[in-house]
Amino acid sequence: MGRILTEKDVEAAVKGGSVYAAGGGGWADHGRMLGYAAVSVGKPELVDIDELDDNDWVATAAAIGAPASTTPWEMQGVDYIKAVSLLQDALGEKLTGLMVGQNGKSSTLNGWLPSAILGTKVVDAVGDIRAHPTGDMGSIGMAGSPEQMIQTAVGGNRSENRYIELVVRGATAKVSPILRTASDQSGGFIASCRNPLRASYVRDNAALGGISLALRLGEAIIAAEGKGGTAVIDTIAKTTGGTILVSGKITRKAVTYTKEAFDIGTVTLASGDVLHVMNEYMAVDTRDGQRVATFPDVITTLSSDGEPLSVGQLREGMEIFVLHVPKTVIPLSSSVLDPTVYPFVEERMGIELAKFALG
Repeated sequence: MGRILTEKDVEAAVKGGSVYAAGGGGWADHGRMLGYAAVSVGKPELVDIDELDDNDWVATAAAIGAPASTTPWEMQGVDYIKAVSLLQDALGEKLTGLMVGQNGKSSTLNGWLPSAILGTKVVDAVGDIRAHPTGDMGSIGMAGSPEQMIQTAVGGNRSENRYIELVVRGATAKVSPILRTASDQSGGFIASCRNPLRASYVRDNAALGGISLALRLGEAIIAAEGKGGTAVIDTIAKTTGGTILVSGKITRKAVTYTKEAFDIGTVTLASGDVLHVMNEYMAVDTRDGQRVATFPDVITTLSSDGEPLSVGQLREGMEIFVLHVPKTVIPLSSSVLDPTVYPFVEERMGIELAKFALG
């Protein structure tokens, strides 16, 4: 049976989501805002995909962009609700549930407020266990599909007249860049609802159990917090099934925000290990260029207190721990196994991903 999400689940979702954010995934405070708003105005319900009928409609609730503290983004809870309403209007049918494209500092909670207000279920399925740079990577196999999809986007900085409402139809690959442009125009971060699909398709293509995985991790972190940073780091590694790949001082950070709303570059440690970034950590190479971790593995940086650090929080001279959870121990969606989602990212990053990710 479904599980009613309550106040105590909010912090667990944010904390677990922050680890799976893999260096990206928005803002923890934004996640808390969404979660606490949802549990105070209604009863958001987390359901297993098997609790839905095959023909029920499930769409993806997402936030798009790379909101740096340098961009004038503004996103309100009401924007997520409006995005869902616009999609239902365009579809002409009710949505039964919402999944999310990825876990993250706030994205794990993207479906909670619409669930509380509109009654859509929070489906325990994600497009990807971890956060990733492109919508295609969380689109559960729709990236290369010629099928007409509906995508909506809502939000923006009101005081700068950047507020946008957008409803667009077309093949996912053609409309996703439009939403990313809207995100940039709106101030760098926008709420979206997209790709309504039948529950039977979601069951076969999503990473199932992704939300409860984040909740379980968050609960373990909260239980360990009184015991100090080392205990928290050990707990995160143990609960995720991962290991600390490398730790040490950051000697160089070279990450740039691009006009396509991506943060791209590298972070180098004193050991010579290099973290490759496109919004999130996508790969780790050793000093001699040997690849030791590649998306869709979970790659996350933690402070000595065990706090997950986003790329934007990293500074030269900081001591960090790099968590690595191999793809073999997490549920994978069809989109992270889709060869067509990799060339766009490889081209911008200038490194190989697909041969490792799909190997």
